Amino acid sequence: MRRVDYFLLDVFTDRAFAGNPLAVFPRAKGLDDGMMQAIANELNLSETVFVSEATGQHRYPIRIFTPTRELPFAGHPVIGTAHLLLHLGMAERECPLILEAGVGSLLVEFDQALARLTTAESVSILASTLTQASAAELLGLEAHQVLGEPVLASCGLPYHRIELSSQEALAKARPWPTAWAEWVSPSGHDQAYLYVVVKEAGASRAVRARMFSTPGGMREDPATGSAAAALAGYLAQSKGVGRWQWQIEQGIEMGRPSRILAEADRIENDLSIRIAGEAVIVGSGALHLPGELMVSREAL
Repeated sequence: MRRVDYFLLDVFTDRAFAGNPLAVFPRAKGLDDGMMQAIANELNLSETVFVSEATGQHRYPIRIFTPTRELPFAGHPVIGTAHLLLHLGMAERECPLILEAGVGSLLVEFDQALARLTTAESVSILASTLTQASAAELLGLEAHQVLGEPVLASCGLPYHRIELSSQEALAKARPWPTAWAEWVSPSGHDQAYLYVVVKEAGASRAVRARMFSTPGGMREDPATGSAAAALAGYLAQSKGVGRWQWQIEQGIEMGRPSRILAEADRIENDLSIRIAGEAVIVGSGALHLPGELMVSREAL
């Protein structure tokens, strides 16, 4: 039997049992793809992270898995992993940390209680398979409660971005699985990010959001950093040159309040996008893996 240790964190929060839960295996050397996927399915959290041996000073390859698939990029796993590596002495507060994910090298810096991630990609905007009318029907809302046409926004993981008219509409939204299968799944991107701009004046830009995804059944996510990054990039496209910041609250309807700080620096046509948040360690444990399951597929 091989013992593999892991930690449980709540991310994008400063207190336990809020934010988005995450499991991190800080020393995952020797685990193959199938075993990592099986472990993520066993733990059944929105994401589980596996950290490999350092490839340089303060540089670590990571793999991010949901219970059903691997992701090239996700925000709360990167922020949570950075906080854990700092806690374990595998990172230093004064030095940049590089996490090598499927989307590319991700720069993380520490600022007091925050870990701040710079995305490897700027935002890309594509057409969504949803229209204003079909998005309203998907969510059980009136057409006027959806503002404008949805788009696919991505900083490495695409989301159908749907702006709603009010916090009441956001709370009421309930995706219908049959409508999802008809209008969302054909796009190949089974993530929908709903949001309301609560305040867009001065320095106090505030957003409320919810995120739903499949496969593996309809899931709601309490905090989605990759979607927040894409939203910040999308909103910044209509701004002038400068630094633009938003505080994004998510998970309210789930009873797991989360706070994501998102910002975009616009210099002419270039955008640099960052998200930041806190995290707390809420537990630790170990899995005991039978030796025969540790044999890599290449060795069979």
